[in-house]
Amino acid sequence: MFRQGQRRKKAPDYTLLIVIFMLLLVGVVMVYSSSAIWSSYKFDDAFYYAKRQLLFAFCGLMAMYFIMNVPYQKWREYSNIILIVCFLLLIAVLIPGIGMVRGGARSWIGVGAFSVQPSEFMKIGLIIFLAKLLSDKQKYITSFKKGFVPSLLLVFVPFGLIMLQPDLGTGMVLVVTCFIMIYIAGGRISHFMGLGLLGLVGFAGLIISAPYRISRIKAFLNPWEDPLGDGFQIIQSLYAIGPGGLMGMGLGQSLQKFFYLPEPQTDFIFAILAEELGFIGGTFVILLFFLLMWRGIRVALAAPDLFGSLLALGIIGMVVIQVFINISVVIGLIPVTGITLPFISYGGSSLTLTLLSMGILLNISRYAKI
Repeated sequence: MFRQGQRRKKAPDYTLLIVIFMLLLVGVVMVYSSSAIWSSYKFDDAFYYAKRQLLFAFCGLMAMYFIMNVPYQKWREYSNIILIVCFLLLIAVLIPGIGMVRGGARSWIGVGAFSVQPSEFMKIGLIIFLAKLLSDKQKYITSFKKGFVPSLLLVFVPFGLIMLQPDLGTGMVLVVTCFIMIYIAGGRISHFMGLGLLGLVGFAGLIISAPYRISRIKAFLNPWEDPLGDGFQIIQSLYAIGPGGLMGMGLGQSLQKFFYLPEPQTDFIFAILAEELGFIGGTFVILLFFLLMWRGIRVALAAPDLFGSLLALGIIGMVVIQVFINISVVIGLIPVTGITLPFISYGGSSLTLTLLSMGILLNISRYAKI
């Protein structure tokens, strides 16, 4: 399975493991702090979201531990099956009666008292398959017809299914992550430049085709034009971040979570974190993500084969892109997208799949020549 002379490391990257646990701890604490008031009102249980997040974290950690001990080359062997299952789930979620509609998007499938988001599975499934494809066909990647176009088709088919939900934020994360993998595998800049022009036209078309996206852009440019409508979330988010100052108002002392900022435990949890822990707390979390990115890139560079390198790069790229988008939205740099903050935001599918992905990354670190 591995070339002669490649020995398995006795342990995974401990720094990476510690960072994961620290981010997970921050996430559980902030989910409770941000959701206690809302869950007390809605469910008569201040710990409702915190308990569920702990359950998701436990399941995710068990999955991470198991995956961490599975040789990452196994994912190469089963990449076809994984991708087919992910496609079937993406198709199933579009079927009325199976897919659940939340926030205007049919993105969830109910499983008992819980729900799963197939697009989250597709992100890791596509990363695994694309890593295999690019490592097997790397000599063709510089060819527009033999390498670049087939890779693009592989990316845009699931992107199209995700847009039917519709979920532009998740689709953006999927596409950008895969483009990074294709570029690192040897894709030509000239191909990307031509694609970029078409992408701008297509992106504009996606925005124009959905009135709510136009409203989000207007709210981004001037949230005060509709302060009680489309501009409400970003205004309340900035109201949370501003009073946080340097040291914050103190853990649990947020005012915006008192029904001002909607669903503060999800997409805008970083605003509550900044309000309670201040600039120092927010910077600490961002530094943890930078450390995660550094260790992930280090593992990718030291992986024993191209498949491992691309797989590690895709996983860490997926997480970093989500972090960048989420925090940019919260501080008003880009329009609202609906992307959660990895490890921190409340959400079962997102947290479990993120931890599962970290298990793959940790396993690659066991073989990396670090």
